[in-house]
Amino acid sequence: MLVKVKNSCKSYGKFIGISLIAIPMGVLIGTMETVFGTVLLQIGEIRNKYMLYILPFLSVIGVCIVYAYERFGKDSAKGMSLIFQVAQEEKQQIPLRLIPFSMIGTWLTHLFGGSAGREGVAVQTGGALSWWIGKQIGYPYTQKTFLIMGMAAGFAGLFQTPIGAILFAVEVLMVGVISYEALLPTLIIAFVSSETSHQLGLEKFTFLLTDTIVWDKIIFIKLLFLGIVFGVVGGGFAYLLQTTKKQCSQKIKHPIKRVFLLGCVLSVLLLFCHKGRYSGLGTNLIESSFYGGTVYFYDWVLKIVFTIFTLSIGFQGGEVTPLFSIGASLGVVLAPFIGLPIPFVAALGYISVFAGATNTFFAPIFIGGEVFGYENIPYFFIVCAISYLFNKNKSIYSLQRIYKDEKK
Repeated sequence: MLVKVKNSCKSYGKFIGISLIAIPMGVLIGTMETVFGTVLLQIGEIRNKYMLYILPFLSVIGVCIVYAYERFGKDSAKGMSLIFQVAQEEKQQIPLRLIPFSMIGTWLTHLFGGSAGREGVAVQTGGALSWWIGKQIGYPYTQKTFLIMGMAAGFAGLFQTPIGAILFAVEVLMVGVISYEALLPTLIIAFVSSETSHQLGLEKFTFLLTDTIVWDKIIFIKLLFLGIVFGVVGGGFAYLLQTTKKQCSQKIKHPIKRVFLLGCVLSVLLLFCHKGRYSGLGTNLIESSFYGGTVYFYDWVLKIVFTIFTLSIGFQGGEVTPLFSIGASLGVVLAPFIGLPIPFVAALGYISVFAGATNTFFAPIFIGGEVFGYENIPYFFIVCAISYLFNKNKSIYSLQRIYKDEKK
């Protein structure tokens, strides 16, 4: 991967000022993500308790979500695409209404059984709030820095993986380019946001791997194989997501009709397939993968199908937590065939399917360290590197750009 490092801060005084501002901003964003994450967990419990009564109304709530976005949401309906457009200077505004719309839309999607994630909301809301604060302060040439700061703070506040969040924010907008100017304030805001949500009681998923892996050439070959498989799955998820969104919008052009008709199909299929097993974030599959629960050999396939279907027809949410669950459950399936411990392979899948689907490299490695233990970083590095290479530059973020060396 080609990395071009940019450092264009014009004033060290303003740079230090932004770093200081990052502290209260981190507290604010961490608190916001705590509210969002806590409500989402409570909603999941309600849905699981009353699944059979709630799922039939999924299409109706989909109509409400789409209508609200069309009538009142305006540009906020673009979600992550708007974040990318502002970062790339194709758009000039991120409306603050994006924050309540994305949060409430995602809560409703999860409450009524849609299969979706949460990181997209965290990144959008954190980025929108940070960008707006930067605009009020009046540092015009550092607007992208504020946007990156907010994206990292949102991710860190929700997942409490600050190092992974920092790297995700600085590398996801343009593959191959890292802006040094954003590193210090982004580091501060991410750690403050993560600690804030932790102190406020938001749960963090952690599973320390205890199996001892003896390094040899056979292990290396197995890691290469796993990297290829996880990379293809991650890249395939990204490709299918973009393709399905396009096909759905072309086949049924009216968004309200689309979400109602296909929402009816989605709710029936979710009920038919283990009565909502594939609804929500996919944390049930993650827990089963690491704590010895039941994992069917087809879990990862159906989670891919239902997540893509949910997000393609107009429901709100992210992709990352479902990607974690897809990778972990696929790892459980692969582990017996290659002779490695199930939790170890599940952890490799957890991070490297995410790497393949987001077209990021450094972030998933350190997310793995923060969740599963830093002693496993060498294994994470190898599998994520191969996953990154074999995803064919596909990404769940359709507006993600890839840096190309001008000399070539």
